[in-house]
Amino acid sequence: MPAVNDTKFQPAVFLLTGIPGLEDVHVWISIPFCLMYVISILGNSLILFIIKTDPSLHEPMYIFLSILAVTDVGLSLSTLPTTLGIYWFHSREISHDACFAQLFFIHSLTLIESSVLLCMAFDRFVAICNPLRYASILTPPTISKMGLVFLLKAVTLILPLPILLKQHRYCKESILSNSYCLHQEVMTMACSNIRVNIIYGFFITVFTQGLDLLLILLSYVMILKSVLSIASHVERLKALNTCFSHVCVVLLFYIPEMALSAIHRFAKNSSPILLIVLGNIYMLVPPLMNPIVYSVKTQAIRVRIIRVFYK
Repeated sequence: MPAVNDTKFQPAVFLLTGIPGLEDVHVWISIPFCLMYVISILGNSLILFIIKTDPSLHEPMYIFLSILAVTDVGLSLSTLPTTLGIYWFHSREISHDACFAQLFFIHSLTLIESSVLLCMAFDRFVAICNPLRYASILTPPTISKMGLVFLLKAVTLILPLPILLKQHRYCKESILSNSYCLHQEVMTMACSNIRVNIIYGFFITVFTQGLDLLLILLSYVMILKSVLSIASHVERLKALNTCFSHVCVVLLFYIPEMALSAIHRFAKNSSPILLIVLGNIYMLVPPLMNPIVYSVKTQAIRVRIIRVFYK
């Protein structure tokens, strides 16, 4: 009998959230969201098309950029169904299994993107600090192995999250603050002990993305040290300019994520609107801005995009 009561008490779904208080104009609010998704998917697909069809761009820097573009497309597609479902059809319900699957893909792709950004920083470090060995260090087989390691690391580390979440009972009012599922929020909906989730989630954050960010900063310290030793002012600017796009992408990726993670962990009574805004920035802005930044600041990409549209 207690098992039956627990089953009745446990909600069968989570409820996602659009923008509270503006449900009547959700269709209009969906327009900028649709535009952001369309630009993100088309922009990253265009980057992929240009790199794939132009043999002169089959270099380490552009291969890493193509992996980044694939990851951004995956992130956009991971949140698109639930986000547009809320704004178009007022469909807020998501089953537990679907929610766990969504957060698995979101967190896996986020880890892969963090690893790719680290490798792009390493690429710039080798190109500027040790240019004579650049071609021998970053060979195609090496890059392929690195990509496989990214994938295996992300899947291995993130797979326990949905498994752990599935063990809990969810007897609270399971209303999530965003239009998609994240582990750090879903685990707080459980009415059982979530200490393992907290410790494991903290471990993943610190020893993957935290370590990646630390190594990226270290790479740029070494790059800056090497650039400052160059006598020519013009050559200094030229070397730093090759890093500008990557620095912008790193900031766009890590700042919203760290802010959102800190609020979920340390400021649980913060404004729901703040969580919604930061959540949308975290998931929508990096995939949207990455192809724009690289199209504007990378001459090789910019020239080929102009050629495509000119034809």
